[in-house]
Amino acid sequence: MSFNHRQKTIAETLEKGADIEKWQNWKWQIRHSITTIEQLESIEGLELTSEELNQLEITIEKFPLSVTPYYLSLIDIDDFRNDPVYLQAIPRSSELIRAPYDMTDPLSEDKDSPAPYLTHRYPDRVLFHVSNLCSMYCRHCTRKRKVGDRDSIPSFEQLQPAIQYIREHEGIRDVLLSGGDPLMLEDNKLELLLRAIREISHVEIIRIGSRMPVVLPYRITDKLVAMLKKYQPIFLNTHFNHPRELTSVSRQALARLADGGVVLGNQSVLLAGVNDCPRIIKRLCQKLLTARVRPYYLYQCDLSEGLTHFRTPVGKGIEIMESLIGHTSGLAVPTYVVDAPGGGGKIPIMPNYLISWSTNKVVLRNYEGVITTYKEPDSYEPTFCDRNCEECNLQLKLNDAEEHSPIGIQRLLSDEDSTISLTPAGNERINRRSLCPATA
Repeated sequence: MSFNHRQKTIAETLEKGADIEKWQNWKWQIRHSITTIEQLESIEGLELTSEELNQLEITIEKFPLSVTPYYLSLIDIDDFRNDPVYLQAIPRSSELIRAPYDMTDPLSEDKDSPAPYLTHRYPDRVLFHVSNLCSMYCRHCTRKRKVGDRDSIPSFEQLQPAIQYIREHEGIRDVLLSGGDPLMLEDNKLELLLRAIREISHVEIIRIGSRMPVVLPYRITDKLVAMLKKYQPIFLNTHFNHPRELTSVSRQALARLADGGVVLGNQSVLLAGVNDCPRIIKRLCQKLLTARVRPYYLYQCDLSEGLTHFRTPVGKGIEIMESLIGHTSGLAVPTYVVDAPGGGGKIPIMPNYLISWSTNKVVLRNYEGVITTYKEPDSYEPTFCDRNCEECNLQLKLNDAEEHSPIGIQRLLSDEDSTISLTPAGNERINRRSLCPATA
């Protein structure tokens, strides 16, 4: 790879005499990240007005600025105010707009934390916050309350209670390393953590959530991949939001990971003014597949403080899903989800293809609008499940399978449980019952 003019100009502005070797060094990129207004003003082509600079100064007092030189070089200078890279990287005063329903921790990650740096929401998996630092502070980050807090980057010793919690809870089979960005850790520190987790026998897979392939692909070195390969299966979900982010350098980083046996997925966020267009998302998903990355989630933007200007109606997400399902490969169709406020977890949402149903037939429609029917079986004898697996007529040789009590909707569907309804706490009608005299 050789310097293009834009990269060379930025590199020379940040460090006189900087060459291509330095530009491709991820640590150089981190050291020279743009974090001040003065640095931003020095970048050729980003000619902000005095009003914009004043608003920028006010905004970064609350929500810090940090952009890698590499990612900054992707901005289309001829139309930078509408550029998707610029909008994700450079603060705007609209981040200071706080709607009545905005929350500091909309997903209640802190409330669902049984040990420091750990969130345990789903039965068989945990979210492990191993770093609060990112190579870039995305303007749409749902964890703005944490990102950039340099005083709370946990040491390996500080992470021990979380590791012990995982060790003591055998139902945990999936550990997701998140942050911040886990790949901000040095290779040896990351390996120390991976080794400790992999030594826990009931942990089957380890996931890493990182935006490095997007904003700092030089971080994906041969040395890093060789280390990750020792702890397979490793899954890495990255975070491309727009087709223009899939550069040749990003593709090389993704290829390096895929060739090393790392399973790749992508989690996009639906962002107003950035990618809220069926054509953009469709092309992004198709390009991701060519880079061996499976589109995993399309997130509705969270109710986090500072994100009001990025949010779209859910209807826009449904429109985008309509443009994907049937119109491109199923591999290119992510799951559209709302991460429920209050810690309810990811709720999948999609267009309604089930029009109606009766006792013996369902009416469906396809992506073209064709309406069809599916005949239900005339006689279906379900396997009655009372959790007495020893007497079951199904083949249950599942190797290492373990039982767990059903919860939520699964509990209502279970034959072993007599529960017939789930009632929210504080239901007024139920509360009234305790005040009513017993009836004869």
